[in-house]
Amino acid sequence: MKKMLAAMVLSALFAPTLALAGEWTGWITDEQCGAKGAKAESADCTRKCHEDGAKLVFYNTGDEKLYSLDKQDLAAQHIGHEVKVMGEAEGDAIKVASIEPSAPADHAHH
Repeated sequence: MKKMLAAMVLSALFAPTLALAGEWTGWITDEQCGAKGAKAESADCTRKCHEDGAKLVFYNTGDEKLYSLDKQDLAAQHIGHEVKVMGEAEGDAIKVASIEPSAPADHAHH
């Protein structure tokens, strides 16, 4: 019985990671600045790092993690904006379906 349970646990641990479709809100930043670049004020720095060869990544404000993005050209259009990314996440990578500006913050209407 213990061997069967151990085999089940091991097979669960080594099973292929399933891609999860979803949508996340956060910031486009670059792999060098990471979370520090996840704000509008860092847009120029992020652009420069990207031009110098750094990959663009997505900082998810929900779980405070960085995710790689497969569509670098689309991500580059949204540097410095809070965005909503839709696609499939597998581990720490997102296969992007779309990136669009997130809804304006409530405080912008005051």
